[in-house]
Amino acid sequence: MAVKLYSEIIFKQNLISDFLRGYRKERKLPDVMSIEEVKQVIDCIENLKHKTIISLIYSCGLRISECVNIKISDIDSKRMMIKIVQSKGNKDRYIPLSNKMLLLLRDYYKKYKPAEFLFEGQNEKYYSARSIQSILKKALDKSKITKHISVHSLRHSYATHLLEQGTDISIIQKLLGHKDIKTTLLYTQISKTQLTKINNPFDSF
Repeated sequence: MAVKLYSEIIFKQNLISDFLRGYRKERKLPDVMSIEEVKQVIDCIENLKHKTIISLIYSCGLRISECVNIKISDIDSKRMMIKIVQSKGNKDRYIPLSNKMLLLLRDYYKKYKPAEFLFEGQNEKYYSARSIQSILKKALDKSKITKHISVHSLRHSYATHLLEQGTDISIIQKLLGHKDIKTTLLYTQISKTQLTKINNPFDSF
Protein backbone atom coordinates (compact mmCIF):
# COMPACT_ATOMS: atom_id res chain seq x y z
CA MET A 1 0.00 0.00 0.00
CA ALA A 2 2.81 2.38 0.97
CA VAL A 3 4.69 1.55 -2.24
CA LYS A 4 1.58 2.23 -4.33
CA LEU A 5 0.97 5.57 -2.58
CA TYR A 6 4.61 6.56 -3.04
CA SER A 7 4.42 5.69 -6.76
CA GLU A 8 1.29 7.81 -7.21
CA ILE A 9 2.95 10.79 -5.50
CA ILE A 10 6.06 10.49 -7.69
CA PHE A 11 3.90 10.15 -10.82
CA LYS A 12 1.95 13.32 -9.97
CA GLN A 13 5.16 15.21 -9.17
CA ASN A 14 6.60 14.21 -12.55
CA LEU A 15 3.44 15.38 -14.31
CA ILE A 16 3.63 18.76 -12.57
CA SER A 17 7.35 19.01 -13.31
CA ASP A 18 6.79 18.24 -17.01
CA PHE A 19 3.96 20.77 -17.17
CA LEU A 20 6.05 23.53 -15.58
CA ARG A 21 9.01 22.72 -17.79
CA GLY A 22 6.82 23.02 -20.86
CA TYR A 23 5.28 26.24 -19.55
CA ARG A 24 8.67 27.84 -18.99
CA LYS A 25 9.74 26.99 -22.54
CA GLU A 26 6.67 28.65 -24.05
CA ARG A 27 7.72 31.77 -25.96
CA LYS A 28 5.51 34.28 -27.65
CA LEU A 29 6.63 35.52 -31.04
CA PRO A 30 7.61 39.20 -30.88
CA ASP A 31 5.92 41.84 -33.00
CA VAL A 32 8.08 43.14 -35.84
CA MET A 33 7.66 46.04 -38.22
CA SER A 34 7.94 45.91 -41.97
CA ILE A 35 10.77 47.87 -43.63
CA GLU A 36 8.18 50.45 -44.69
CA GLU A 37 6.95 50.82 -41.10
CA VAL A 38 10.49 51.26 -39.76
CA LYS A 39 11.06 54.02 -42.33
CA GLN A 40 7.74 55.58 -41.37
CA VAL A 41 8.77 55.69 -37.69
CA ILE A 42 12.23 57.11 -38.40
CA ASP A 43 10.77 59.76 -40.73
CA CYS A 44 8.60 60.96 -37.84
CA ILE A 45 11.70 61.89 -35.82
CA GLU A 46 12.89 65.44 -36.52
CA ASN A 47 15.68 65.75 -33.95
CA LEU A 48 18.97 64.63 -35.57
CA LYS A 49 20.33 63.01 -32.42
CA HIS A 50 17.13 61.07 -31.81
CA LYS A 51 16.91 60.01 -35.45
CA THR A 52 20.52 58.78 -35.37
CA ILE A 53 19.94 56.73 -32.21
CA ILE A 54 16.85 54.93 -33.51
CA SER A 55 18.41 54.44 -36.96
CA LEU A 56 21.56 52.92 -35.47
CA ILE A 57 19.64 50.52 -33.24
CA TYR A 58 17.66 49.25 -36.23
CA SER A 59 20.45 49.25 -38.84
CA CYS A 60 22.81 47.29 -36.57
CA GLY A 61 20.28 45.21 -34.62
CA LEU A 62 21.51 46.58 -31.30
CA ARG A 63 20.29 45.95 -27.80
CA ILE A 64 19.46 49.23 -26.06
CA SER A 65 22.30 48.65 -23.55
CA GLU A 66 24.75 48.22 -26.44
CA CYS A 67 23.66 51.46 -28.07
CA VAL A 68 24.12 53.65 -24.98
CA ASN A 69 27.59 52.20 -24.31
CA ILE A 70 29.07 52.84 -27.77
CA LYS A 71 32.10 55.11 -27.71
CA ILE A 72 33.53 57.25 -30.50
CA SER A 73 36.54 54.93 -30.60
CA ASP A 74 34.23 51.99 -31.41
CA ILE A 75 33.36 53.45 -34.83
CA ASP A 76 35.73 52.40 -37.62
CA SER A 77 34.64 54.46 -40.62
CA LYS A 78 37.45 53.16 -42.87
CA ARG A 79 36.42 49.54 -42.41
CA MET A 80 32.73 50.48 -42.18
CA MET A 81 32.44 48.64 -38.88
CA ILE A 82 31.16 49.32 -35.41
CA LYS A 83 32.60 47.43 -32.44
CA ILE A 84 30.23 46.29 -29.72
CA VAL A 85 32.30 45.92 -26.56
CA GLN A 86 31.52 43.53 -23.70
CA SER A 87 27.98 42.84 -24.81
CA LYS A 88 25.65 40.21 -23.35
CA GLY A 89 27.80 37.21 -22.47
CA ASN A 90 30.88 39.48 -22.17
CA LYS A 91 31.81 39.04 -25.82
CA ASP A 92 32.90 41.70 -28.30
CA ARG A 93 31.64 41.64 -31.86
CA TYR A 94 31.81 43.71 -35.04
CA ILE A 95 28.79 44.84 -37.04
CA PRO A 96 29.02 46.35 -40.54
CA LEU A 97 27.76 49.90 -41.01
CA SER A 98 25.62 50.79 -44.00
CA ASN A 99 26.71 53.72 -46.18
CA LYS A 100 23.54 55.60 -45.29
CA MET A 101 24.11 55.05 -41.57
CA LEU A 102 27.71 56.25 -41.77
CA LEU A 103 26.59 59.49 -43.46
CA LEU A 104 23.99 60.03 -40.74
CA LEU A 105 26.62 59.43 -38.04
CA ARG A 106 28.92 61.99 -39.67
CA ASP A 107 26.15 64.61 -39.75
CA TYR A 108 25.39 63.85 -36.12
CA TYR A 109 29.05 64.08 -35.08
CA LYS A 110 29.53 67.43 -36.81
CA LYS A 111 26.56 68.92 -34.98
CA TYR A 112 26.93 67.42 -31.49
CA LYS A 113 30.69 66.71 -31.26
CA PRO A 114 30.49 64.01 -28.55
CA ALA A 115 33.68 63.60 -26.50
CA GLU A 116 33.72 59.97 -25.33
CA PHE A 117 30.40 58.19 -25.64
CA LEU A 118 28.69 58.41 -29.02
CA PHE A 119 25.40 59.47 -27.47
CA GLU A 120 25.94 61.67 -24.42
CA GLY A 121 23.21 62.52 -21.92
CA GLN A 122 22.61 65.95 -20.42
CA ASN A 123 23.66 65.02 -16.90
CA GLU A 124 25.32 61.67 -17.56
CA LYS A 125 28.22 60.35 -19.60
CA TYR A 126 25.87 58.48 -21.89
CA TYR A 127 22.24 58.65 -22.98
CA SER A 128 19.77 56.77 -20.80
CA ALA A 129 17.74 53.77 -21.94
CA ARG A 130 14.58 55.47 -20.66
CA SER A 131 15.21 58.47 -22.92
CA ILE A 132 15.54 56.19 -25.95
CA GLN A 133 12.31 54.41 -25.06
CA SER A 134 10.61 57.81 -24.87
CA ILE A 135 11.95 58.81 -28.31
CA LEU A 136 10.53 55.67 -29.91
CA LYS A 137 7.17 55.99 -28.15
CA LYS A 138 6.69 59.55 -29.46
CA ALA A 139 7.66 58.47 -32.98
CA LEU A 140 5.24 55.53 -32.85
CA ASP A 141 2.43 57.82 -31.70
CA LYS A 142 3.11 60.14 -34.63
CA SER A 143 3.31 57.29 -37.12
CA LYS A 144 -0.05 55.83 -35.97
CA ILE A 145 1.46 52.32 -35.92
CA THR A 146 -0.64 50.26 -33.50
CA LYS A 147 1.59 47.19 -33.10
CA HIS A 148 3.09 46.46 -29.68
CA ILE A 149 6.53 47.83 -30.49
CA SER A 150 9.44 48.42 -28.10
CA VAL A 151 13.04 49.47 -28.71
CA HIS A 152 13.97 45.77 -28.76
CA SER A 153 11.44 45.29 -31.57
CA LEU A 154 13.83 47.23 -33.82
CA ARG A 155 16.40 44.48 -33.25
CA HIS A 156 13.78 41.82 -34.00
CA SER A 157 12.77 43.68 -37.16
CA TYR A 158 16.40 43.98 -38.32
CA ALA A 159 16.99 40.22 -37.93
CA THR A 160 13.71 39.33 -39.62
CA HIS A 161 14.39 41.62 -42.58
CA LEU A 162 17.89 40.15 -43.03
CA LEU A 163 16.40 36.65 -43.07
CA GLU A 164 13.74 37.67 -45.59
CA GLN A 165 16.46 39.11 -47.83
CA GLY A 166 18.26 35.75 -47.87
CA THR A 167 20.99 36.29 -45.26
CA ASP A 168 22.29 33.00 -43.85
CA ILE A 169 21.01 32.26 -40.35
CA SER A 170 24.56 31.70 -39.01
CA ILE A 171 25.55 35.20 -40.18
CA ILE A 172 22.52 36.68 -38.44
CA GLN A 173 23.54 34.80 -35.29
CA LYS A 174 26.96 36.47 -35.35
CA LEU A 175 25.53 39.92 -36.08
CA LEU A 176 23.12 39.65 -33.15
CA GLY A 177 25.73 38.17 -30.83
CA HIS A 178 23.68 35.09 -29.99
CA LYS A 179 25.62 32.33 -28.22
CA ASP A 180 23.11 29.64 -29.23
CA ILE A 181 21.74 29.51 -32.78
CA LYS A 182 18.44 28.23 -31.35
CA THR A 183 17.79 31.79 -30.20
CA THR A 184 18.33 33.07 -33.74
CA LEU A 185 16.09 30.37 -35.21
CA LEU A 186 13.15 32.16 -33.60
CA TYR A 187 13.21 34.54 -36.57
CA THR A 188 12.44 31.75 -38.99
CA GLN A 189 9.03 31.60 -37.33
CA ILE A 190 8.47 35.33 -37.80
CA SER A 191 9.77 35.67 -41.36
CA LYS A 192 7.03 35.83 -43.98
CA THR A 193 9.27 34.69 -46.86
CA GLN A 194 8.63 30.96 -46.58
CA LEU A 195 5.02 31.41 -45.52
CA THR A 196 4.11 33.48 -48.57
CA LYS A 197 5.51 30.77 -50.87
CA ILE A 198 2.83 28.33 -49.72
CA ASN A 199 0.02 27.70 -52.19
CA ASN A 200 -3.16 27.92 -50.17
CA PRO A 201 -5.54 25.10 -51.23
CA PHE A 202 -8.46 27.53 -50.96
CA ASP A 203 -7.11 29.38 -54.02
CA SER A 204 -7.51 26.25 -56.14
CA PHE A 205 -11.32 26.18 -55.81
